Amino acid sequence: MRALVLCLALAPSALWADDIPLTSAVAAVTLYPDGATITRQVPFDMPAGRHRLILADLPQTTPLQAVRVEVAGATLGSVTARSDFVPPRSPLKDAVLEAAEARVEELEEQLRKGEAEVRAIRLEVTAAQARADFLGRIGAEGGPVPVDTQALLDLSAMIKGTTLAALREAHEAEARAAAADRALDDLRDDLKDARQTLAALVPEAEARAYLAVAVSSEAAASGQVTITYPIANAGWTPVYDLRLDRAAGALTIERGAFVAQETGENWDNVALTLSTVRPSEQVAPSVVRPDLRRIGDPVEPFPRARMAIAEDAPNVAVEAAPAPAFEMAKAESDGISVSYTYPTPVDIASGADRVRLALGTLSARAEVAARAAPLWDATAFVVAEFTNDTGEVILPTGEALYYLDGRYVGQQGIAAIPAGGEAELAFGPVDGLRLTRTVLDRNEGDRGVIRKSNERVEEVRIEVENLTGETWPMRVVDRVPYSEQEDLEITWQADPQPAETDLDGQRGVLEWRFLLGAGESRDIALSHRMTWPEGKVLR
Repeated sequence: MRALVLCLALAPSALWADDIPLTSAVAAVTLYPDGATITRQVPFDMPAGRHRLILADLPQTTPLQAVRVEVAGATLGSVTARSDFVPPRSPLKDAVLEAAEARVEELEEQLRKGEAEVRAIRLEVTAAQARADFLGRIGAEGGPVPVDTQALLDLSAMIKGTTLAALREAHEAEARAAAADRALDDLRDDLKDARQTLAALVPEAEARAYLAVAVSSEAAASGQVTITYPIANAGWTPVYDLRLDRAAGALTIERGAFVAQETGENWDNVALTLSTVRPSEQVAPSVVRPDLRRIGDPVEPFPRARMAIAEDAPNVAVEAAPAPAFEMAKAESDGISVSYTYPTPVDIASGADRVRLALGTLSARAEVAARAAPLWDATAFVVAEFTNDTGEVILPTGEALYYLDGRYVGQQGIAAIPAGGEAELAFGPVDGLRLTRTVLDRNEGDRGVIRKSNERVEEVRIEVENLTGETWPMRVVDRVPYSEQEDLEITWQADPQPAETDLDGQRGVLEWRFLLGAGESRDIALSHRMTWPEGKVLR
């Protein structure tokens, strides 16, 4: 039944002069962080009249409802697509793949013959050992033994000579078998290499989708059909090598991208563009609906009306998808996204390759300092404070490697830094900058905390010691509690006073800035007092 349906579907009707089979391939790809847009371009020649251009080589995962077709050189008619009941493709196998398969088959056959010869030689070993065993059992199993002395001597000599000959034959056969097996080692290595070569060629998936494009022309024509569609199983990830030169105060950002795809077909010699657009995320602003508030009897819970529940329900679905977490940089002239066009065609095998592409280098001036968080750390860390004046956004990624003065210090993620934005990057610890945070006033065994029923006081001393041989600009960060309740009163004192309070908009976070010379140390005294009404509990 299926075959009949297929034949009827492919049989040309009276309206169609001819079906023209075409072979397509991916010509260009625009990769997004999650997804891609594929472009296939196929030239064609057609006589005058109405025809169908048949493409049976699209990946089966192609979203047929999203396929868009353009035709140059003829008039475009209807477009028919299917992912099932697809006619077989012509057996166009890559010549390299065919040669690799043939090589594997040839070596497998040679190895089979060689191992068969080794087994035949070992049969001689088995036969000779069986003969020797038989001779050894003569006279030992209760059988007749010659009484005549000479006859007994002759029998013994015969058994000895024949057994010795059998054992020699077994030994020689085993030696020949071992030599023959060793001679196959090179063949086994060649077969292993051939199989690895074949596996590295990544054969494409057999199942395909089908596209029939109706075209017409009053005269014979040559043209090109262009097919575009989005896919989900491909994408790219930014990768950065960040290099800080402390002496020069220079930050160099070597940009790159990891690209990969799992479409079921290999991309060969494709024009590749990387885009920061995220089609898989929210593309429209969230809807703000009216907020109807009512009052009711305080004794009983206020029953919500069905209408209110129905009106509120859509808000959950609409507002669940957050907006993109970073601002896009200007690129070309759109002011929304940045794109990178790779200068040479690229090959990416499906499900196998993870290709790294270079995207150029950015440079910025950096202010180098040592950031210290004695609340958690025992050492300070090198940081580079800079402004992204490169004119391009630095994209968020977990693929960022950090180098300080040419030395690799580690890998960590990097957040988005828009063009013109300020940022701070860390480049590893400075073991010679030691931090100590001591809680004072250990009254009542409560680790420096003086407690009353409605009061709590805490005092700490922070010590920063420079055991290195150079002066460091220090950025020391600590905190005091804050309150959003009028009844909970919090006061704090610091000596010296911090250079900045509520650092980066974080309430209660303090920062001190100073130069710390080689061999010097600096103390910071910090205390806070919290009071609240009697009968209340501090949480």
